[in-house]
Amino acid sequence: MKQVSSITFGPCYGSLCFSAERPTLLRFTHYFKSHSTRAMASHIVGLPRIGPKRELKFALESFWDGKSSAEELQNVAAGLRSCIWKQLADAGIKYIPSNTFSYYDQMLDTTAMLGAVPPRYGWKSGEVGLETYFSMARGNAHVRAMEMTKWFDTNYHYIVPELGPHIRFSYASHKAVDEFKEAKALGLDTVPVLIGPVSYLLLSKPARGTEQSFPPLSLLRYILPVYKEVVAELKAAGATWIQFDEPTLVWDLDANQLHAFAHAYSELESSLSGLNVLIETYFADVTAEAYKTLTSLKGVTGYGFDLIRGEKTLDLINDGFPSGKHLFAGVVDGRNIWANDLASSLRTLQALEGIVGKDKIVVSTSCSLLHTAVDIVNETELDKEVKSWLAFAAQKVVEVNALAKALSGHKDEAFFSINAAAQASRKSSPKVTNEAVQKAAAALKGSDLRRATNVTARLDAQQKKLNLPILPTTTIGSFPQTIDVRRVRREFKDKKISEEDYVNAMKEEINKVVKLQEELDIDVLVHGEPERNDMVEYFGEQLSGFAFTSNGWVQSYGSRCVKPPIIYGDVSRPKPMTVFWSSLAQGMTKRPIKGMLTGPVTILNWSFVRNDQPRFKTCYQIALAIKDEVEDLEKAGITVIQIDEPALREGLPLRKAEQALYLGWAVHSFRITNCGVQDTTQIHTHMCYSNFNDIIHSIIDMDADVITIENSKSDEKLLSVLPEGLKFGSGIGPGVYDVHSPRIPSDTELCVKIKNIIKVLENNMVWVNPDCGLKTRKYSEVQPALSNMVAAAKYNRQMLRRLD
Repeated sequence: MKQVSSITFGPCYGSLCFSAERPTLLRFTHYFKSHSTRAMASHIVGLPRIGPKRELKFALESFWDGKSSAEELQNVAAGLRSCIWKQLADAGIKYIPSNTFSYYDQMLDTTAMLGAVPPRYGWKSGEVGLETYFSMARGNAHVRAMEMTKWFDTNYHYIVPELGPHIRFSYASHKAVDEFKEAKALGLDTVPVLIGPVSYLLLSKPARGTEQSFPPLSLLRYILPVYKEVVAELKAAGATWIQFDEPTLVWDLDANQLHAFAHAYSELESSLSGLNVLIETYFADVTAEAYKTLTSLKGVTGYGFDLIRGEKTLDLINDGFPSGKHLFAGVVDGRNIWANDLASSLRTLQALEGIVGKDKIVVSTSCSLLHTAVDIVNETELDKEVKSWLAFAAQKVVEVNALAKALSGHKDEAFFSINAAAQASRKSSPKVTNEAVQKAAAALKGSDLRRATNVTARLDAQQKKLNLPILPTTTIGSFPQTIDVRRVRREFKDKKISEEDYVNAMKEEINKVVKLQEELDIDVLVHGEPERNDMVEYFGEQLSGFAFTSNGWVQSYGSRCVKPPIIYGDVSRPKPMTVFWSSLAQGMTKRPIKGMLTGPVTILNWSFVRNDQPRFKTCYQIALAIKDEVEDLEKAGITVIQIDEPALREGLPLRKAEQALYLGWAVHSFRITNCGVQDTTQIHTHMCYSNFNDIIHSIIDMDADVITIENSKSDEKLLSVLPEGLKFGSGIGPGVYDVHSPRIPSDTELCVKIKNIIKVLENNMVWVNPDCGLKTRKYSEVQPALSNMVAAAKYNRQMLRRLD
């Protein structure tokens, strides 16, 4: 496929462009300059905010480390925003969003806007500043952070609002209005975007000390006055459109929840008078009941639907669409990186045009492009054929514009022809298909592979071999990745050092990590993973059927970015991936070292997955590859193997009717990986930052020997939601401290947490561990935290012995 040439916008980004060595921001194409007539309405739900080279990440971390000022951080942010807005304008996008930029998370921005700051942060009144804002997100030396969990079924995370009956809301962050004015000053009219009031409440949780049965939705009448103030200011500033994101409309909502939408927008109707109002939904179909509620809302001008993951919504639109209203048709995928099938999308749009009217259809993305990489122009190492099949955020903007033009009668035949050739290339390429892999994976459908012996018998056999104390301690896998570790990896990748020098450097780091754990008296050790860049990318690099980017970063939360692999073809394992490093570490200690693997469901859910076959087929292929690795680790003498599945819950479909099918093949995929090991080999799995209460029985059905689950950052929610009388046959390790905060918990605090855990769970099944891996922390934080954790475990062991 012919690659569209690119341009770089001028030096309009403040400090980001002063140096020739510093990267410019997003780059779009010459296509914009010659094809940007606004013949048809087009819309982007949202765009990546991190910058093409993670400029926001580095600015945030510099500010958090005290190396730069708030003003410098704000200058970087302003540069990113202005660049995005100008690029969308140059692309011919009519409805350009504002207030989609965030220093951390849009839900947290809304919490600040509403003045819903938990009391522990000491905020009283006035504008919520950066210190309070980041304390809510990350915690500080004195108080814990707010809970973080997955945003619907994505790998993006949001900060969960904590609400109670006595909270007093107030207009405490003017960010939405300030950013609208900022764009206005650049000569750009934007559509300010707000998280809708009902979705905000449905995504909230009862504050600590509040009855867990308290419904945050009961606070609707108290937050609407703040929304009215925001709307009034936006109108005064000159806004003509406003977008409310109400993604919870794709859930299975009850009558009370649906009524809340009708009530909210009825209450807001007079305030919204004179504005065009868009209600945006995404990530799935809406139900017939939700569609009826949505299209009946008062004062609403247009409705946005995800027509990629919500194909059934097309049937609802075909059956009736309100006259005179706008349809924002999300036909360009905001969740994946495959080039749009323009011919197919155009046929869909033309059919919709016949229903809603030529002047009432707006071409849009299915959701925010936040979930895709920034710009494929930055990828110079990708296989050319594979690259021709892809479209990152910048290219998706081009696709939206091309579809809008074609729908208005100005089709770019050459552009459509190039797109059609790429679609055909992907379908016929020998790179995609491996018949042996497909045959092996197909044989798994309908099977029920699992270990032959039950977990109780296995744990007995493992204890005889491992001889672990009660309340055994461990960590989740990774240790801090220092500047030196990252430098060595980078130099080896760039061929600046030899393989021998690289291995020696990694061996030295692993030895340091092992010795530290021995000094701390941790029971089951890890090698620290210094050789790994990312828990999914590391494995994908060693599996066939994967492609990798240099700058395909996607925001996960705050400054945390991931670079998802691209699964373009059938998956297999050419050779062992981790055996060398795990064996090396095991040779350094007599204590058990955990072999550390990422599970097939997580590799699937944290990759950009091929969309030309069902996801379960790809997952089974990955499971067989991981199975080979598990069995090779066992042969090498590794007796404890952890197969992480933090993304199991993340892939759960949003609609209940679809969940059993997913859980069936996802859990089976995990069991496939370890169905052939001996009883004495202990299989661990780890999960984090999702709500697990509704899939707890599926987690048990995974049949792992030990399950470690994030618990502390979610304010020990796991313990409160375990069904009464539920018995884990396996060992279980609820995390005792939050690793995503710099705060170091005291041994006294950890003693209390462990004591609370063994009140709920059988003490002979409990493991003691942090919430998650330690990769993002510093050794100055990790060492005292782990020391306190081990001391707390030992104290509770003594208490349990006295009770015997």
